[in-house]
Amino acid sequence: MRSGDKLKAYLKDNFGYSTFRPGQLEIIKTILAKKNVLSVMPTGAGKSLCYQFPAIYSNEKTIIISPLVALMDDQVASLSHLGVSVSKIHSGLSRQENIDQWKRFANGESNILYLSPERLIQPRMVEALKRFSIGLFVIDEAHCISKWGADFRPDYEELSKLKDIFPGSVMAAFTATADRATRADIVEKLTTGECAVHVKGFDRPNLSLKVSPKQNLKNNLLAFLNEKREQSGIIYCLSRKETDETCAFLKANGFNAISYHAGKTSEYRRVAQDRFMTEDSAVMVATIAFGMGIDKPDIRYIVHTSLPSSVEAFYQEIGRAGRDGEPAETLMFYGLQDMVLRQKMIFEGEGNEKHKLLEYKRLEALIGYCESTACRRLALLSYFDEKVLNCGKCDNCLQPPTVEDYSDIAKILITAIKETGQYFGVSHIIDVVRGAETAKAKARSHNLLDIFGTGGTHSKQLLQSIIRQLIANGALRVNLQKYGALEISEKGYNILRENEKFLAKVVPKVLSPVAKVSPNSTISKIQNNPELFAELKKLRLNLARERSVPAFVVFSDKTLIQMANDVPLSENEFLSISGVGRTKFEEYYHPFKEVLSKFKEQKN
Repeated sequence: MRSGDKLKAYLKDNFGYSTFRPGQLEIIKTILAKKNVLSVMPTGAGKSLCYQFPAIYSNEKTIIISPLVALMDDQVASLSHLGVSVSKIHSGLSRQENIDQWKRFANGESNILYLSPERLIQPRMVEALKRFSIGLFVIDEAHCISKWGADFRPDYEELSKLKDIFPGSVMAAFTATADRATRADIVEKLTTGECAVHVKGFDRPNLSLKVSPKQNLKNNLLAFLNEKREQSGIIYCLSRKETDETCAFLKANGFNAISYHAGKTSEYRRVAQDRFMTEDSAVMVATIAFGMGIDKPDIRYIVHTSLPSSVEAFYQEIGRAGRDGEPAETLMFYGLQDMVLRQKMIFEGEGNEKHKLLEYKRLEALIGYCESTACRRLALLSYFDEKVLNCGKCDNCLQPPTVEDYSDIAKILITAIKETGQYFGVSHIIDVVRGAETAKAKARSHNLLDIFGTGGTHSKQLLQSIIRQLIANGALRVNLQKYGALEISEKGYNILRENEKFLAKVVPKVLSPVAKVSPNSTISKIQNNPELFAELKKLRLNLARERSVPAFVVFSDKTLIQMANDVPLSENEFLSISGVGRTKFEEYYHPFKEVLSKFKEQKN
């Protein structure tokens, strides 16, 4: 039997899948050949199998470094469910439980050990691991090791010492988001350049992308969610207060909403995550404290109520939707105040000037994505140097924005900024242009300027949009050292001198009608027997609760859909279902056969 065929047979017997996903086999072969590897794969492409498979197949001691307790617990539960003996050590376990887990690994009862980077780099742990021959170190979420990355963590940087401490071990790094500079930094730190790099691509064609103006947020959010009451999703908020308020609002409107942020106790967060992973139609309302490594395949939408910090952060967060390959929606509400607040957070944050400049550039790229009149997917993936065709299903493709010449309004705004000394923020400039007799305008005699009131016929909403697009265009900039004052760039002066025209998109006053459920949705995939699918889901949920694991650990929706369509009754038929391996067959064949047989009898 050829090596590829042998690995495929092992895949079916142990994981229940008949074929590898694109790119998986190549990465697995690289690791089994004892070569270092960096793999950049979009969320949902199956990266965990790329390191779990060689760890099990080689039977060598393997350390898997993971950033979150929840991620470790989910992966350990999934592997244990496949009959694989695996250990984990983390802060969520008692001291005695951690000792017992270590003993299982040390005495060979298990050969796979999950650790956080913080625990791994402790001298005592390093010395203990040096007593063994460690065949493979897996670094998940590897972008955290790089200061060029969007989610740098100092504890991850310590992992650069592994190559010297364990020179005979293979280093396998995995991430869903890393631009060229970040990839080069990861390779250098983990392997000193000796590394095969696999970049599978960043395109997630099952995700639809949409950006909407941040106006009447709660009503527009409700309009988006109303047809999604039977689906699970994540709503990201910028602050803890906003998270709790949004959660309460959704609960009051009948949603199974769960609040999650770092201000909650660890026990609350654990229960909240368990609820989200297990309950149908759960909506997680959270700060960015939630989400890394979440392995829930049927998240149908991601909403950002505020501007994320960067393109990388945005890409990683929306990547949590649609991991089962089915259609999922993403929506970002975007406003001028978010832009200014994000810039302020960078200005007041930690890091040297070079780091802050890099963060500004990242934020500018995301603002460019928000203001783009082209295909959203094209705009997003161009950041990662990936070229794609227009997606045909983002908001800009479905309803191409109208672009008009707004040079006259732009000149009024730029003139107001100039005449007030380039020392005031957005709100005051708009008040001056619209002729608002505010105390601030009177105190500074701005109500006596020639420009005062010359834009009085224009709505505040329109003026905010034009200022936002002038900033995105580079004609204006926000000076945070002057408390958010708007300043004019050379490009802005060119518009003022009429050397350049300013073309901007017309922003609609209200959200477009919510799109109907896609014909490619999960429900439409059930060609036969939707009532059987519902019964199989009930059984799966009961079995999951009995075992205290998320429902997808038992079987994915994709597996249940195939069961509902094919109604497999014999052992061979059941084993032929995608996602049914030998271990799951032995555990679940009889309870599922009972439901399937009962359905068959009723149909006959």
